[in-house]
Amino acid sequence: MKLEDFDFELPEDRIAQHPVEPRDSSRLMVMNPSTGEIEHRVFRELPELLQAGDVLVVNNTRVIPARLIGEKEGTQAKIECLLLTRRDKDVWETLIKPGKRLKAGQTVVFGDGLLRGELLEILPDGNRLVRFDYQGIFEEVLDRLGNMPLPPYITEQLKDKERYQTIYAKESGSAAAPTAGLHFTPELLERLQDKGVEIVEILLHVGLGTFRPVKVDNVEEHTMHSEYYRVAPEAAERINRAKSQGRRVIAVGTTAARTLESVAEENGRIAGKEGWTDIYIYPGYTFKILDGMITNFHFPKSTLVMLVSALAGRDQILKAYQIAIAEGYRFYSFGDAMMIL
Repeated sequence: MKLEDFDFELPEDRIAQHPVEPRDSSRLMVMNPSTGEIEHRVFRELPELLQAGDVLVVNNTRVIPARLIGEKEGTQAKIECLLLTRRDKDVWETLIKPGKRLKAGQTVVFGDGLLRGELLEILPDGNRLVRFDYQGIFEEVLDRLGNMPLPPYITEQLKDKERYQTIYAKESGSAAAPTAGLHFTPELLERLQDKGVEIVEILLHVGLGTFRPVKVDNVEEHTMHSEYYRVAPEAAERINRAKSQGRRVIAVGTTAARTLESVAEENGRIAGKEGWTDIYIYPGYTFKILDGMITNFHFPKSTLVMLVSALAGRDQILKAYQIAIAEGYRFYSFGDAMMIL
């Protein structure tokens, strides 16, 4: 498969710059890959579209204020540091801009010395390992100094930091939000549960590797970055019980989908476990757990478009995306949603 097979023209005005209010007023395209039928709904109508017994699997990761602006010690040159993955207690894999300004052993000072970061190593992919020094609790220092790492295609300021968090976000560690979950409100979750839809939480800390552009012509040669995940034994048990009873398991977002398929066994069951996954899903992949997915509309030529194409078929997805563009759907992180069943 060629990278060009997943390309499409996206007008710039289809890229959502701000979230809609309330969260569940976003649009929802409902797609049945087996029939090709497409329905246009509103996200708050989700309880009408699901059945009692369905399981929604959500990613309860929380985005950290991972963008830090500091100065190179001794020169006051401006340095931007984006935290990607925690490697040890105070060691993080980071993205440094401009990278050429900082060499191993040099230090960046943030917040007049509240936080200091020493560059330990330049990794083969260009990311940097940085060890931080501070007084107190790192998360509290980060909350004071850091900014929310909004994607570069969002040029408007976000007034409320919590708007880039899901309402069920719990454990801090992501460099980007699992955006399919941004459409849920407490009231909507309550209505779903009242109907008999089961909500199961799992964890995957989202790194920027998921969103990095594919730079090879043959998509099968692309290498995914690793991300930390955790599926509790109780969550695995609930999902296995649903599958054994013939109930549908629907992932909320590509991160939940990748996590489920990472822990899936060939017999269609999952195990409670934690670790690092670099699973790469593209057409030809056989899903072991998923019966459906709720997701946003993604970048051309991205691994995310490949993943949804693996579930629904490339031609079906590209056709649905053209309809979405024509119908004025909003794309990317703050955009509208699609449900594939």
